[in-house]
Amino acid sequence: METKYIFVTGGVVSSLGKGIISASIGKLLQARGYKVTIQKFDPYINIDPGTLNPYEHGECYVTVDGMETDLDLGHYERFTGIETTRDNSITTGRIYKTVIDRERHGDYLGKTIQVVPHITDEIKRRMLREELNEGLDFVITEVGGTIGDIESAPFMEAIRQLRWQLGRNAVCVHLTYVPYLKAADELKTKPTQHSVKELQSMGIQPDILVLRTERHLNDGLRMKVASFCNVDLECVVQSEDMPSIYEVPVSMQRQGLDAAIMRKIGIPVGETPTMKSWHDYIQKQRNATREVHIGLVGKYALQDAYKSIRESLTLAGIYNDVKVRLHFVNSEDIMKENVAEKLDGMAGVIICPGFGQRGIEGKLVAAHYTRTHDIPTFGICLGMQMMVIEFARNVLGYADANSCEMDAQTTHPVIDLMEEQKSITQMGGTMRLGAYDCELQPGSRTFEAYGRDTLIKERHRHRYEFNNAYLDEYEKAGMKCVGVNPAANLVEIVEIPDKRWYIGTQFHPEYSSTVLHPHPLFMSFIKTCSDGTVEA
Repeated sequence: METKYIFVTGGVVSSLGKGIISASIGKLLQARGYKVTIQKFDPYINIDPGTLNPYEHGECYVTVDGMETDLDLGHYERFTGIETTRDNSITTGRIYKTVIDRERHGDYLGKTIQVVPHITDEIKRRMLREELNEGLDFVITEVGGTIGDIESAPFMEAIRQLRWQLGRNAVCVHLTYVPYLKAADELKTKPTQHSVKELQSMGIQPDILVLRTERHLNDGLRMKVASFCNVDLECVVQSEDMPSIYEVPVSMQRQGLDAAIMRKIGIPVGETPTMKSWHDYIQKQRNATREVHIGLVGKYALQDAYKSIRESLTLAGIYNDVKVRLHFVNSEDIMKENVAEKLDGMAGVIICPGFGQRGIEGKLVAAHYTRTHDIPTFGICLGMQMMVIEFARNVLGYADANSCEMDAQTTHPVIDLMEEQKSITQMGGTMRLGAYDCELQPGSRTFEAYGRDTLIKERHRHRYEFNNAYLDEYEKAGMKCVGVNPAANLVEIVEIPDKRWYIGTQFHPEYSSTVLHPHPLFMSFIKTCSDGTVEA
């Protein structure tokens, strides 16, 4: 069949969950046997979020082909299991750069370059993905930001044009907010009406409305929204607060969101898929009674900064029949005098990734405490490097051991700048990014966790590496380098076999953990942490 296109926009306020709704639609269509992809168009002018502080934009997610992207792509992958690429994440910056580069090259034959048609045509080209020849049944496009934002206007114009060009092959889904006013004891639909009116003023009539709400909406309120917004009643669905984001696809299916999309497009609806594996996961989530407490040692006191790590831990917990309770521990507040108090009650600790000097000493103190008290510890990227530095200082006896990132003058650079990075001066998109091979050492705890061939592939995002000049010293002292990139001989994984679970990875395993296939390292970590826990 011809490729169908679904455009997902948002109104009233940001952070309503367009990414979750987009991922849910993708999952529901997948369950019906369709080949789907989901892409995110962000209105900001940055080329990508790679240089953005996590406080600005949350986690930076990395695709298999090395694109630094919005965290919503993590939701897309966790829900659907598809591997996204650089073609799934587009920003205003990338759009304008492409058009300006073409203008400089003379491709426009002297024409005056304007937002319409040149910018909108480039947006449309990327939304359609026709040149990729992927054989897709559905392309779901989420547009970041909120209707009415100045920077999103070209994207809305592109959608308006495509909606008419594609006819029934395109559907517009608009997510809005229905607030509850406690003083009046009423749910208010006026923000939704204004949001739809704003969308209509841009020439776009939404086909389906998803109403974000903290309280259940009755049929009378849905009918009111339908009549005021020119939308069929069956196409007004609600997205209530759920115990877990992974229950959202089930809720959307129960309300017929996927069926409504198919009717709008003109595809026979057929039987409702059972989604047995998904329901099995949700049932395990509801049945879990034991709790395991995990400390996240990092410097970003923002939930979205470590989104994929949080989700990977939660998923691994459910498959180990435990509820993971996560506790953020600010590494800036950790000192030798209080580390025992800060990590009290933690069954395991994650030393989080990051960049820069701030909070480093606290991570080193935490790594020393967990190592000497045999608390299961998982260091990720910079977290792995902190484990390496702490070991050098307190076991190898190099008091000034450090990373060249933190101290360029250290006499013991156990973490050094990668050779190919030394001549690079530009920050954006220049790190070691994307999936690389890693050869596992048979018999290691890491190898046992993966439980398959010795060669794996994981995603990276870093500039600095383990300094192989110290490799023999680490091995002799008890920290084993059990994972190596075969092409560059870079150390990817370290572990201390004598400990219950003390493993650091240079790569980011959280990027490849999904609902139906949780990452084996997180599974192994949580299993070790949950041994001996009792019901809450």
